[in-house]
Amino acid sequence: MQLSRSARIALRVAAGLGFAVIYVPLLLVVVNSLNPDRSASWPPPRLTTHWWSVAWHNSGARAALWVSVKAGLGATAIALVLGTLIAFAVARHRFFGRDSISFVVVLPIALPGIVTGIALNSAFSTVLAPLGVGLGLFTVIVGHATFCIVVVFNNVVARLRRTSGSYEEAAMDLGADTFRAFVDVTFPLVRSALLAGGLLAFALSFDEIVVTTFTAGPGIETLPIWIFENMTRPQQAPVVNVVAAVLVLVSVVPIYAAQRLAADTAGGSRV
Repeated sequence: MQLSRSARIALRVAAGLGFAVIYVPLLLVVVNSLNPDRSASWPPPRLTTHWWSVAWHNSGARAALWVSVKAGLGATAIALVLGTLIAFAVARHRFFGRDSISFVVVLPIALPGIVTGIALNSAFSTVLAPLGVGLGLFTVIVGHATFCIVVVFNNVVARLRRTSGSYEEAAMDLGADTFRAFVDVTFPLVRSALLAGGLLAFALSFDEIVVTTFTAGPGIETLPIWIFENMTRPQQAPVVNVVAAVLVLVSVVPIYAAQRLAADTAGGSRV
């Protein structure tokens, strides 16, 4: 489709405005983290890394960062196992209710976070509390895994649908058992999709705050919750800016890596 010059200009202006709305606030967070003033005066009189040093030595922020990392790794591990198993079942087998299972797996990421949080809080209180298991890091990991499974499932099932099952069949015809065929043939074909899904799952878990609020028990504070609770304290504003900047950077890296992996494999593998 050929667009007129005025239409191209309008599209570029609209795209530029859209990107500005998204990324200029993020850039301001990074700049404010280098502002020497506590009041975040604008423009900054100069740039300094003083608040980065203060944030690094803030025990609350460091503890919250470690909790977020543990929750993200736990949720990602669960998502990789369950998401991959479900993807193989849906993509490689035909059975009654296959489409319904796909819908049920994808649904959690479409539900509002507050609905998921309330439902999980009620379920944990009803099922786990009588067993002596209260809200804590375990429930946070399970809560995050409910939506992390979706991104792993989507990545793996998309790869499997573009990959012929004849490769596994040929390996088994040559004497390989199911496990050997998976290790030697299937896993190399889906490895990049697993890595991309795992990176996206970790990024989603690391940033989550709504579901975490309903599933974390006393003393469990992730980095997003720490930011939310400290952003209204004037003395903590510069440190919050630093932590928010770190959160942006930590989120960008896995998402960028996952996007590059998906792009490279989509363009490089034609099976």
